[in-house]
Amino acid sequence: MEKKIKNKIRRINCKQITAAVKKLFIEANTCLGDDVVRGLKKSVKKEESALGRQVLEKIIANAAIAAESKMPICQDTGLAVVFVELGQDVHIAGGSLKDAIEEGVRQAYKEGYLRKSVCDPLTRKNTQDNTPAIIHVDIVPGDKIKIIAMPKGGGSENMSKVAMLTPAAGIEGIKKLVLETVAQAGSNPCPPIIVGVGIGGSLEQACILAKKALLRPVGKKNEADKRLAEMEKELLAAINKLGIGPGGLGGRVSALAVHAEMMLCHIASLPVAINIQCHVARHKETTL
Repeated sequence: MEKKIKNKIRRINCKQITAAVKKLFIEANTCLGDDVVRGLKKSVKKEESALGRQVLEKIIANAAIAAESKMPICQDTGLAVVFVELGQDVHIAGGSLKDAIEEGVRQAYKEGYLRKSVCDPLTRKNTQDNTPAIIHVDIVPGDKIKIIAMPKGGGSENMSKVAMLTPAAGIEGIKKLVLETVAQAGSNPCPPIIVGVGIGGSLEQACILAKKALLRPVGKKNEADKRLAEMEKELLAAINKLGIGPGGLGGRVSALAVHAEMMLCHIASLPVAINIQCHVARHKETTL
């Protein structure tokens, strides 16, 4: 199915990609990542509210039942978001990358008995197979394909925000926007949440940065930029003082983490995107 061909180009068949995508989306929807589970367990010890602790314990128990029984962690099995790092020395055989990914999504949502949630924005007619997927592709060196499957629920996605701040707003303006966004969201995104913050680039790139930030292991600070690492720490503390709490029922644990990513931007702009993730922070990856 795969072999080295001329000029050291590696051949990968579409069927491999489809099978990988199918497996990833089924696993992501049934098995919560160890990093998220650890974050939730640590939060039980931090939570001072008895009701908040009870909510967290139920969330942890639900995740364990889902993994054991191979059932969805949440009834909202998400919009299929896929991040691909495509090696420049790869030749995809047997069809297109897009079609291969979408066939994997189609099979996962049918055979995994996952809810289909994609519809026409105006007529609201459901596509019945959870396609099309949202696909982001980066071309990278090498002869491999890295695929990250990220089912993204509608409740948390609806609470996200993007703004074009003035350059003068600076880091304080960014923090103010994040806090206002989380406060306005309240219980709607199913807290405790994870907050992805994308800074810089352009309007659309800030949103992609924010979503990519959610892929980082829960609580792992930004190691590339000390300024962002400090901002993440400050924002997490401030969010957890809002009193939203687990399930929105009050308490000290409103968020498990804040993750921020940044890139350079135009001198006249300061794009900032906040992508909120519920406690069911689902993503799985593989490399072909």
